[in-house]
Amino acid sequence: MNRFAVLRIVSFILTLFCAGEIRAQTIHGAGASFPYPLYSEWAVRYQQESGVRINYQPIGSGGGLAQVKVKTVDFGATDIPLENSELDEAGLLQFPMVLGGVTPVVNIRGIKAGELRLTPELIVRIFLGEIKNWNDPAIRRINPDLKLPSRMITVVHRINGSGTTWIFTNYLTKVSAKWSKRVGSAKAVEWPVGIGGRGNEGVASNVQRTNGAIGYVEFAYALQNRMTWTMMKNRSGKYVAPTMESFQTAVANADWSHSPGFYLVLTNQPGAKSWPITGASFLLIRREQKDAVRAKRMLDYFDWCFTSGGGIAEKLHYVPVPDTIVKFIEKSWRECLVSDGKPVW
Repeated sequence: MNRFAVLRIVSFILTLFCAGEIRAQTIHGAGASFPYPLYSEWAVRYQQESGVRINYQPIGSGGGLAQVKVKTVDFGATDIPLENSELDEAGLLQFPMVLGGVTPVVNIRGIKAGELRLTPELIVRIFLGEIKNWNDPAIRRINPDLKLPSRMITVVHRINGSGTTWIFTNYLTKVSAKWSKRVGSAKAVEWPVGIGGRGNEGVASNVQRTNGAIGYVEFAYALQNRMTWTMMKNRSGKYVAPTMESFQTAVANADWSHSPGFYLVLTNQPGAKSWPITGASFLLIRREQKDAVRAKRMLDYFDWCFTSGGGIAEKLHYVPVPDTIVKFIEKSWRECLVSDGKPVW
């Protein structure tokens, strides 16, 4: 065998080794699009610092749960918290990773972000198709200083299984018996009216290109796409804007330590400054880990997100999980995650 043939074989072996090493250094996740802007930024920063690649696909909460159950990803992400019974049945551990807000967004020519006010009754009637035009007397009564057009309202909603939809419809169910009876709360519902978009990005895109549209997206998407968000009347009867402060106020009184499986719903919380459509995004991981080294690498990433990623979260208008809750989360890792019968954290 000549020298060039030997070099080609060596080169091929090194290529295979490097490819295998890259795969071994990649942690795979999938699920909710609600936190995707943050998870994307965290992944870039963490790879720069550690060399470990995080591959996260925003396929929706339903897809994240399905994939982690069949073990095609290392972790799943969902905005729909699972009850303890479902976690036990699937052999999963659940914990909150980040907190944020869902906000109505509109495309009405001449109306700027924060100018339009919506009440629970108005938003329910709009999404039920009962209010069809922007100059409807019910909307004008709440917004007497705005010049609202006679344009028809186009409702934009999600078409895929979505934690963002679950948070939004959970809120609508809490504030309206009519909505609860006719539509209800789920990751996918039978929408009375409107057109669909896939993911937060699909809803945002459809709202932006449709004059007269209204939709709902995670607040980071509204900011990144310079969308027109609305004020909302909260449980205390105050009109509030979607901000870090209003999300934090909604979260402030939540008692995660006494919530089995960290199950907690944050919509329609009390407080004069609370944003009414606040939610958490959760991660799901298997309690029994096949590869202890890989599991530890994944947990090291999550720990970095909690301890070093808070500033990035706030910059993107998400609320970091409070340190007191992180302690409970990491305690659950120590107590519940094993590989071959041994703890992995």
